[in-house]
Amino acid sequence: MLYDALDALPLPEGLRLTPVECLQNCDHGCTVALRGGARWTYVFANVDEVAGPAMILDGAARYHATADGLIPWRERPEHFKRNCVARIPPLEAPNV
Repeated sequence: MLYDALDALPLPEGLRLTPVECLQNCDHGCTVALRGGARWTYVFANVDEVAGPAMILDGAARYHATADGLIPWRERPEHFKRNCVARIPPLEAPNV
């Protein structure tokens, strides 16, 4: 249901929506992941399939607008602030 609701909305430029069967986070409702390029990957849970699609696309657009995937805390949708399950570093970590 969540995928269908997201798919029915216009995607912000540069985003791609990819359905997956399961993210194995069943105890925490609908779950989405944001990933791309050399960015950090984020996993967010407890997404309402009716009220959440616009918020997901807003957050995904903000994520896409960053070079590293790190959306400044104050710019994140409230749901993202309270429902982050995981933050995963890029596969190719920059040299520190």
